[in-house]
Amino acid sequence: MAYVADLHLHSRFSRACSQQITIPNLAKWAKVKGIDLLGTGDFLHPLWQAELKHTLKGCENGIFEYDGVKFLLTNEISCIYSDQGKTRRIHILIFLPSLEAVAKLTQELVKRKINIASDGRPITGFSAQTICEIVFGVEPSAIIIPAHIWTPWFSLFGSMSGYDKFSDCFGEYSDQILAVETGLSSDPQMNWRIADLDQKSIISCSDAHSLPNLGREATIFSGEMGYKEILEDLKNQNIVGTIEFFPEEGKYHFSGHRNCGVVYSPKDLKEKGEICPKCGRKLTIGVMERVEELATRTMEDLKLGTEGGKLVSQTFPKRAGFRMLVGLGKIVAEAMHSTPLSQKVKAEYDKLIQSLGSELLILTKTPLEEIKKVAGERVVEGIERVREGKLHIEPGYDGTYGVIKIWNDEQENIKQKEQLNLF
Repeated sequence: MAYVADLHLHSRFSRACSQQITIPNLAKWAKVKGIDLLGTGDFLHPLWQAELKHTLKGCENGIFEYDGVKFLLTNEISCIYSDQGKTRRIHILIFLPSLEAVAKLTQELVKRKINIASDGRPITGFSAQTICEIVFGVEPSAIIIPAHIWTPWFSLFGSMSGYDKFSDCFGEYSDQILAVETGLSSDPQMNWRIADLDQKSIISCSDAHSLPNLGREATIFSGEMGYKEILEDLKNQNIVGTIEFFPEEGKYHFSGHRNCGVVYSPKDLKEKGEICPKCGRKLTIGVMERVEELATRTMEDLKLGTEGGKLVSQTFPKRAGFRMLVGLGKIVAEAMHSTPLSQKVKAEYDKLIQSLGSELLILTKTPLEEIKKVAGERVVEGIERVREGKLHIEPGYDGTYGVIKIWNDEQENIKQKEQLNLF
C-alpha cells in the first residue's frame, strides 16, 4: 500500500524555525496535510532528542509513532570545509533505525567537539566523506542523502560551494549514497538530465521550518512501512512518485542579484554574462543555470509525458513520476483575494479539510464536483487550474522566492471588464 513521506524538516531547536513545532503539533498537521510518515528532524539536538525519547512510541522496523502518525529518525548536518582549493558547504541528511544508533552518533560527534546543542542542524568542519565514515561506522545501515542538491550556497552541486561530480564529494562512499533530495528549486526532470545521478533515487521533502509548510514536497513509497523497506526502495529506485513545489517558486531557480533587482534566465545569462550590470559583482548563479552546466541530456531527450496525472519520462520509464502542486491555503487565499494567514482563509481551509479530508487528497484526487459542494466556484477553479498547470510564474532568484499566481492579474482585469460590458 502506498504511503506519503516527508522526511526532511526541522524542530523548534533549529534556527529560524517556528516555536510551535512539537511532536503533537507535527502529528496534527500531518493528518491535515495527508502525510503518513514524518521525519523527526534534529535528532542530534539534546533537548529535541530527549523529547523524542519521551514522546514517541517505538514500533517495529525502525518506525516510531505518536497519535497514529509514524515517524522516522532524521537529522540534517552542515559540512563546511576546504577541498581542492575551494570552500565547500554541503548539507547532508542522515536517517537512522534506532534511538540507540542516535545515541552512539551523538557520542561520536561530541567526542569530536561538535557543538550539537547550538542548532538542530549542527555545523561541522568535516568533509562529506568524513561524515560518511563516522555515520556508517556507527550504523552500517544508516541512510545518507545529500540535501537540496542544487542550492547555490549549501549543496552537492551548488554553484557557489559544490562539486561538479558526485564522486568528488563522496569518494569511496559514493555507491553507499542511495538517493539525492531535489530541494525546492529543482524537480525530478531537472535531475534526470544528469547522467551522474542515473543510479540514485530521487526524493523530495518539505524542509519545513513551520507547520503549514509540511508536505509542500513529499515522496510516495509503496509496500510495508519500515526502515529496512525504505532502505531497499532507495537502493532499487523503487519509489512510486514525488510531490513537487514548482521549482520556479524556489529561492534560487534563476540567477541574479536580489539587492539590484537583476534576474537572468539561462538564456539571459548566456547573452549578458555573469556580472551584475548595476553593481559590477558576480551574480548568484541559479539552479537552472547550474543544471544546464552539468546536464548530459536536453529536456527533449527525456521525452516527457503525463500518466495518471504525473509527469513521466518515456526515456527513463523506471524513474518515478512526479506531480506539481500549489498549497491549498494559497489557492484559497488567492481565490478570496486575501492572504493565507487571514481568518476568512483559515476558516475556508478548515471547512474543506473537515468536509473532504486531507489537503493532498483534495488537491490530487477529490472530484471537482465533490469540492463544489463545499467550496465556492473560484476555489474550485483554482484547484482545477493547478491540476492543469495553468499558472502564471515568476521565477525566484538570489534568495527571493518566486511568485506563483493562479490567476494572471492582467487577464483578470480583462475578464472583469468583459463581464461589466454585459450589463
